[in-house]
Amino acid sequence: MPTLPNFTQFDGSYWDTGSIRNALDYQGVIAPHTDEPYDEAMLLGISGGIAFGYFTFHYKGYDPQVNLLTRNTFDPMQRIFERLGIEVKLLRTASLERMRKNLINTLESGQAPIAKPDMYLLDYNCLEVDDANWGTMPLVVFGYEPGGAALISDRSSQPLTVAADDFDRAMSRVKKDRHGLILLGEPQADRLPEAIRAGLRDTVNLMIEKPPKGSARNFGIKALEHWQKMLGGKGKGSWAKEYANGRACLAAHTSAYRFLTPAFGKSWGADRDSYANFLRQAADVLNENQLREVAAFYDRAGNVWQRLLDALLPGDVALLGRARELIDRQTATFIDKGGTDLETIVNCRDELAGLMQLAEDDFPLTDADLAKIRANLRECVALVAEAETGAITALQAAIA
Repeated sequence: MPTLPNFTQFDGSYWDTGSIRNALDYQGVIAPHTDEPYDEAMLLGISGGIAFGYFTFHYKGYDPQVNLLTRNTFDPMQRIFERLGIEVKLLRTASLERMRKNLINTLESGQAPIAKPDMYLLDYNCLEVDDANWGTMPLVVFGYEPGGAALISDRSSQPLTVAADDFDRAMSRVKKDRHGLILLGEPQADRLPEAIRAGLRDTVNLMIEKPPKGSARNFGIKALEHWQKMLGGKGKGSWAKEYANGRACLAAHTSAYRFLTPAFGKSWGADRDSYANFLRQAADVLNENQLREVAAFYDRAGNVWQRLLDALLPGDVALLGRARELIDRQTATFIDKGGTDLETIVNCRDELAGLMQLAEDDFPLTDADLAKIRANLRECVALVAEAETGAITALQAAIA
């Protein structure tokens, strides 16, 4: 099987920054300020940094979702490439056979290709597949044999293996990324300071200014204020109205929890701890010690976000606490063991589905219970908003 020799890069946690981090590390790229490989914290900051986004989705035939953003999602990979001056070679073809040849040639050349297969068709993700569910996420391929297997580096600390035929189908499913491979050149070291400054400005802008797309109430400090209103109100869009019945309630709480935690590639501090790490590195590169003081604000904000996780799925509420245990076990198993313990991952997924059915058939919480949970969650969101306001105000002053 064509394989990258001595590939050990399994440190990436989030799709965008993790795949770039692992590819550059394998190719021997060293960051000028540390004499070590670029880490995800630095790439997070350069990509646009952190953010907050509040989005809800209600599609017929599916459980509702509360999607919470913790980082800037406006073309983060492209921002990294452009700001660090990384030459990118994109191999695109309509032919599956040509893709196979491109992939094999890349591996034999010693480059680490980034691919964007449909995550739903990769069995280690244990996702339910139907015609309406699809999503391409970047990962690194370090081995591939047509008709055999594909070796993958994707958020787990362990190598992942999927059947080559399944990988081929995943690479062929979504038109905009079909059969595409991304090959990276080396960053330009002299562009690092301005790349950092651009990332700092992005964080300030998205937290307190008008977003590039979408409604202002969905992003930044305003989004945290909007979430508080939805938790305290009773009208359209409110949690009391939209998520008052059992199944919808459990779906809202579990989806919000997933989007804030390692279940979706985030840190336990909603990426604020990672951003604090970036700020300390930025202080060294830019020789601006005030950024170290700002980093302390984000350390504190990360701690407040962890309190919010306890409010989303409180351990003293049996149904919600059990859902949290299952999500955390499923995530930890994937990160620590990769695909070698799919049985545990599948069992967690199936028990979560059983809890969802239980919530629909015989919901154990009363209206008073839910009102108390929402009130506590609203208080935690208010504390997060206070911490985020203090942090972004300090950052804005530091880069003024």
